[in-house]
Amino acid sequence: MDVQAMFHIQQELNDRIIDEHKLQGKSLFAEKMLAFFVELGELANETRCFKYWSKKAGSEKEIILEEYVDGLHFVLTLGLALGHTNVTLDYSNDAPRTTTEQFLYVFNCAHELEQFQTKDAFQKLFTAFLSLGDQLDFTITEIEAAYLEKNKVNHQRQDEGY
Repeated sequence: MDVQAMFHIQQELNDRIIDEHKLQGKSLFAEKMLAFFVELGELANETRCFKYWSKKAGSEKEIILEEYVDGLHFVLTLGLALGHTNVTLDYSNDAPRTTTEQFLYVFNCAHELEQFQTKDAFQKLFTAFLSLGDQLDFTITEIEAAYLEKNKVNHQRQDEGY
């Protein structure tokens, strides 16, 4: 995974959105955090991992992957907003977790980033999110390809006045 290339691609999309929506000079950090929390919730909803009351299976892998890369767009955006783009690729969990527990861990890491905004807090979120992708059985190749495809869709949406 070429993370620096992904940060660059994400920066181009973010810059375009800022320019086209005339948001220069606005922090938008709270909006970016909330967007990530919402995308993470949408991802959890598609997996249905927490729905102990339901027998219905989670969505198809492609739908879950699309939701995952929506979240990745905002993870990268948060790193860019804070200037924390020098990250280490690490997929290891410090403790085995169920998928539900991993989602909660990612939420907790995001909350920690919101509070402290440090490089260490961002690295922790980045690692937790990559570990979640691994736990959802996505390969690095699948994640990168889906990210690039969704980035094209996001540019297309901007072309169409989204």
